[in-house]
Amino acid sequence: MSFALELNNVRKAFGKTEIIRGANLKVAPGERVAIIGPNGAGKSTLFNLISGRFGISSGEILLKGKRIDGRTPYEINRQGLARSFQVSNLFHRLSVFENIRCAVLWSLGYRYSFWKFLGNLDDANERAEQVVEMIKLDRKRDVLAMNLTYAEQRALEIGITIAGGGDVILLDEPTAGMSKSETKRFIQLIREVTEGKTLLTVEHDMGVVFGLADKIAVLVYGEVIAFDKPEAVRANVRVQEAYLGSVLAEQQAAGA
Repeated sequence: MSFALELNNVRKAFGKTEIIRGANLKVAPGERVAIIGPNGAGKSTLFNLISGRFGISSGEILLKGKRIDGRTPYEINRQGLARSFQVSNLFHRLSVFENIRCAVLWSLGYRYSFWKFLGNLDDANERAEQVVEMIKLDRKRDVLAMNLTYAEQRALEIGITIAGGGDVILLDEPTAGMSKSETKRFIQLIREVTEGKTLLTVEHDMGVVFGLADKIAVLVYGEVIAFDKPEAVRANVRVQEAYLGSVLAEQQAAGA
C-alpha cells in the first residue's frame, strides 16, 4: 500500500533531551487523523519535523513514498504538504482576497515583480476567488484581515493553507480559543475544505477529535502508543491510563 505520509522510527533530540522517541505512523491517502496526547508529549515538535522546520535526529519521513526529512519547508510544500500554526500568521493589512492570492501566487510559481499587474493574472485570481468562497468569507472578501473576528481569521488561515493545492494538510489546534458554536461550524468547514485530502490535526478538544477524525494517533512521551479508529482508541486501556480517561473526565466536568 502507498501511504500519503509515513514516519519510520523518527527521533528528535535537543541536546541530551530526546523529545520524539522512535515515532512510527502510516497515514493512508484521504484519511483524517487527529494527534492527541498530554502537554509536552511532542505533538507540535512532530509537526515541525514533518513540515521541515526542525531536522530529525534519526529515522525517516516519507511523503507519498518520497523521503522529505532533510528538505527545507518550501521544498516540502512544493511536494504537496501544507500546514497551519497555533497562532495565526496573516498579512493583517491585506484583505481576505489578497491574503489568499498571495498563497496562490506562490503555489503557481509566480515571483513578485514590479512589472506584473496582479489584476491580469486570471489563473491566480480565479483560484483565490474559489478559496475565498470555499472558506465562506466571500462576504468579507475585501475586509482587512485585522478586522476579522478570531474565528474568521482562523478560517482565513486554513484558506491560505489549502490555497496552494497541497493534498496533505497539517492543522495545529485549529479550533483553539473558539466557542462551542464556533467550533461546531469550524469542524464542518474543515471537513468541506479537506474533502479528498489527507488531514493531520493536533487537537485537545475531544469533541473535535471524535467528530472529525477517521483515526486517532496518541502521542505520549514522544512515542505513538496507539493508532486506530476513534472507538478503538477510546476503549484502549493503555490510552485511558496514559491520557484519555483524565481528559474526558475534565471535559465532562467542565460541561456539567
